[in-house]
Amino acid sequence: MALLELRNLTRRFGSLTAVDNVSLSIEAGEFFTLLGPSGCGKTTILRMIAGFDLPDAGEILLDGKNIAATPPEERPLHTVFQSYALFPHLSVADNVAFPLKMSKVSAEETRRRVAEMLDTVHLSDKADAFPHELSGGQKQRVALARGLVNKPRLLLLDEPLGALDHKLREEMQIELINLQRTVGVTFVFVTHSQPEALALSHRIAVMNEGHIEQLGTPAHIYGQPVNRFVADFIGDINLMNAQVEAPGETSVHLAVAGLGRIVAPAPSGVKPGQSGAFAIRPEQVQIGAEDELANLANRFTGTLRDFLYVGDVTTYKVELANGTIIRALLPNTSSGGRARFLEMGDSVTVAWPAEAGMFLHE
Repeated sequence: MALLELRNLTRRFGSLTAVDNVSLSIEAGEFFTLLGPSGCGKTTILRMIAGFDLPDAGEILLDGKNIAATPPEERPLHTVFQSYALFPHLSVADNVAFPLKMSKVSAEETRRRVAEMLDTVHLSDKADAFPHELSGGQKQRVALARGLVNKPRLLLLDEPLGALDHKLREEMQIELINLQRTVGVTFVFVTHSQPEALALSHRIAVMNEGHIEQLGTPAHIYGQPVNRFVADFIGDINLMNAQVEAPGETSVHLAVAGLGRIVAPAPSGVKPGQSGAFAIRPEQVQIGAEDELANLANRFTGTLRDFLYVGDVTTYKVELANGTIIRALLPNTSSGGRARFLEMGDSVTVAWPAEAGMFLHE
């Protein structure tokens, strides 16, 4: 039996259906992420799990028991917010101890569990400090310690890293993974950051307009998106309208807008004349001279129009003769230099093998 199960969960605000008949199961010990753009319904789901909002229809089952009508304070879970929500007049230790005092845990047991939790989040030396004396990352660790100190069945995290700068955010991602593994508590995480979801999660539910578009592991969602929305939302991708010309057992010929005829892996159930989209990740696209790429099935000549250098990799934008833009991602061969030292205006070939890319049904 799943630890948490949502059955046909629906929430409306006037004429807007924020959550539309959502069903999913979360296993004990999972790091589960609700991912999607602003307004997709992910935070509304989290609020209903926490008890801060009531569903218009559906069930929220925790250990098989429907808790949809249970008051928030009676649910065995805790929520960590982006704003940290620490008490400014309490020390770090007293902030962490607060849930235990509300539960009337003995003073001796409270001291033991607070010390244990502060050690887990590497803040033992900050026990007597106050929130205004802490960095953003330290405040977030205090909020996590407070959320975990009473050993909840679930920890709900609502954009908990959103207020941190990029470097600190990456450091906290690693800490979150290690913390979840150490304490073994089920995490339900809400974010709009695709890299964050891919880095942290065991499974991801990609949401759009109140419903789930795809649910699966990060690798599955990134490598095998089920539709155009997921492909476009998760990571960078070249995405073009396409029509099936000749499907085969292992490959399919597609007529792709802006490219012409290409060969791609054959998805199941495609028929001649079927419309959809061809999608290929920039890291699957090779770039170089024509003779270097002559063995690849799909080749196109164009002009290098732009590039984005980000240290270990560079994304190149190549414009074909008809104006189509293809993005290719290449690792840099040495620090401080771009791969092959390509320059703006160079004539180049972009290419990929027949087994790269995918056809997405409409």
